Amino acid sequence: MKDLVAAFPAQLQKALVIANSANLNKSANPIKNVFISGLGGSGIGGTIVAEQVSSNAALPIIINKDYTAPNFINSHTLAVICTYSGNTEETIQVLKYCIAAGAKVTVITSGGEAAHIAEMQQLDYILLPAGFPPRSCIGYSVCQILKILHFHEVCSTNYLAEVENVISLLDNNQSHIKEEAAKVAQLIFNKIPVIYTLGSTEGVAVRFRQQLNENSKMLCWHHVLPEMNHNELVGWTQKNDDLAVIVFRYDNDYYRTVKRLEVCTEVFSKYCNTVIEIKAKGATSLQQAIYMIHLGDWISCLIADIKNIDAMDISIINHLKTELAKLN
Repeated sequence: MKDLVAAFPAQLQKALVIANSANLNKSANPIKNVFISGLGGSGIGGTIVAEQVSSNAALPIIINKDYTAPNFINSHTLAVICTYSGNTEETIQVLKYCIAAGAKVTVITSGGEAAHIAEMQQLDYILLPAGFPPRSCIGYSVCQILKILHFHEVCSTNYLAEVENVISLLDNNQSHIKEEAAKVAQLIFNKIPVIYTLGSTEGVAVRFRQQLNENSKMLCWHHVLPEMNHNELVGWTQKNDDLAVIVFRYDNDYYRTVKRLEVCTEVFSKYCNTVIEIKAKGATSLQQAIYMIHLGDWISCLIADIKNIDAMDISIINHLKTELAKLN
């Protein structure tokens, strides 16, 4: 897994080539809403992109991570279906629903049933390199979704053009990223991480939580400000040094939420002995988000090293799939 994380900037470069050569077709009907469906490592790219383009998107973007899809999907919906393996059962079921509902469907996959359905139904689809863990392919999915949204004029800004700058940012800061990741890993490897960020960047916190779950084999949780100020903050009433708070910070954090965070940090420090603030690097929101994703990926892999466990192991998920396969 560390080799895959190290190769992330190169993956972004390959993802750009794939996105720029994607063969897409305009919708026969005006697009009035966007529906992005996918789970786990296949779906997190949609979450990240939806947050990043929210201030520029001309249409509502809905993220879905379930077997079912909302009733509003119709011939005016752009449905982006994300399943890296092509066989994610929840996503395949949603794909079939979107086709039946008459949506403009575009599939992002490396093959499997999703690619077969896309070919049989003559859908737009973008084929990704196969053979990798889905969670290691976030660069591929992010770039393809950015391409699709710009192609269908959901966004006036071509965010894909910014990815070259993201690659340079990661390449130029690789030593710093790994050094910071190593420090954080040492501080939290034997604790329960509690991840906090602003609501506008929740996707990055979700990604970090998922990577700690899968690569580091750790339970943890996340919450966002200001929402956590209305509920979870009240839970900070007992000393617990088994917890480690990680706070993600960005240049464009809203000033009133920054003040909330300052007050909350005083509370966290009172009740646990590990409070870590991580500041993103980058000139834009997209650059900072991907920087934090890359840093979080390194942290999760280095914790696996410290714990001497296999970051690639997902045997428990495979067991779940085996049991589900027994159902009709």
